[in-house]
Amino acid sequence: MYITGLKLHPIAIADPPLRSSYGLHAPFALRTIVELETTGGLTGISETYGGDGPLAALEAAREHVLGRDPFQLTGLMASLTAETDAAAVAGGRTQTYLVPGENPLDRHMRTFAALEIACLDLIGKAVGKPVCDLLGGRARDQVAFSAYLFYKHAGGGGVGGDARHDEYGEVLDPTAMVRETRQMIAQYGFHEIKLKGGVLDPATEVATIQALRREFGPSFPLRIDPNCAWSVETSVAVGRALQEDLSGGGYLEDPCAALEGMAEVRRRLMAEGNLTPLASNVAVTCLADVPAAQRLDAVQIVLSDPHYWGGLRQVQTLGNLCGVLGLGLSMHSNSHLGVSLMAMTHAAAACPHLTYACDTHYPWQTAQDEVVAGGRIPFVNGCVQIPAKPGLGVDLDYDQLARGRERYQKIPYRKRDDEAEMRMHVDPDWKRILPRW
Repeated sequence: MYITGLKLHPIAIADPPLRSSYGLHAPFALRTIVELETTGGLTGISETYGGDGPLAALEAAREHVLGRDPFQLTGLMASLTAETDAAAVAGGRTQTYLVPGENPLDRHMRTFAALEIACLDLIGKAVGKPVCDLLGGRARDQVAFSAYLFYKHAGGGGVGGDARHDEYGEVLDPTAMVRETRQMIAQYGFHEIKLKGGVLDPATEVATIQALRREFGPSFPLRIDPNCAWSVETSVAVGRALQEDLSGGGYLEDPCAALEGMAEVRRRLMAEGNLTPLASNVAVTCLADVPAAQRLDAVQIVLSDPHYWGGLRQVQTLGNLCGVLGLGLSMHSNSHLGVSLMAMTHAAAACPHLTYACDTHYPWQTAQDEVVAGGRIPFVNGCVQIPAKPGLGVDLDYDQLARGRERYQKIPYRKRDDEAEMRMHVDPDWKRILPRW
């Protein structure tokens, strides 16, 4: 079996006006659906970042893909990552200042990840096994996800006649956030809660976490992630204020920039007897970062992501490394559809050490945009089940895919720019400043 075709489908999906320290989500998020065709008549699929940059990188990989045996992933990775920037190898691939999918230092790993996932889908279909069982077998049959909360402006995503229903309304204070959480948990059954912070003043975000703890109690672990919006001083103050609320399986994620800053936050909290763990998907984005994070005691929980870590096998490698170094493991998310959700689920199922519920933006996307045949992937009690089907366990709805491509052609932008959206819709003078508080 050899790869005979590479099809790239740039699509746009509606995205609500969610806030983070990076700015504001645009009305549409960009994604790319990848299809690999083979001599055996099988097709493997994956989903990755969208826009001109990721699309060009995938197109440039075509010569490395066509004619290749999809089982030979080691050679494919070597050919695609041969030009990896030396800074990325040395651990300089920070996401502090760039939104996921727009970092040039992880371009090769992102590209390989999209192709690896499609190849694994092909291999699974060829041998009649789910992807997670190709990776040594599953540690679990279902994967837990967390309620991923965002402060947001009014609107459900999309524009004009292509606007979506605003399921959650405006959420810019603690009371509204409790309402948003109740709705999300009622619909999906999540048992862990994560708040995207770095949006409002720290006192309001502390009050939001405290309101969530009062509402849901200690059986729901809480996390907060301000994406480096705070200074070391503010991070310590927030860690102190939320010591009890983040206990019992919660964590403080990327409160400030750089491993050195997080190490100082950790040192000062520990000196007070505060054991709140720090997590990161911004300061730790490649394997070279992990030993440094452990040596500095800057990060106790690493957030993986098959999309920019280099695929499912790299996530497994990361999980093994974290296990050896005594670090916890969770999973990061970006705006995505069901193909990515299944890739994330298989990756988590094949990692015994991944014991924290994974992030997912899936509740923020809608059935109107789903490209998976049969519609949205169901959550049962906050979990996604590994399907009893080969490969990823999902196929494409080509009518929906065509709608996504048509939507992509209509919108005017080809890269994610949350700062520009803030200036356009909220504050014409807004600029991302680190630290903001």
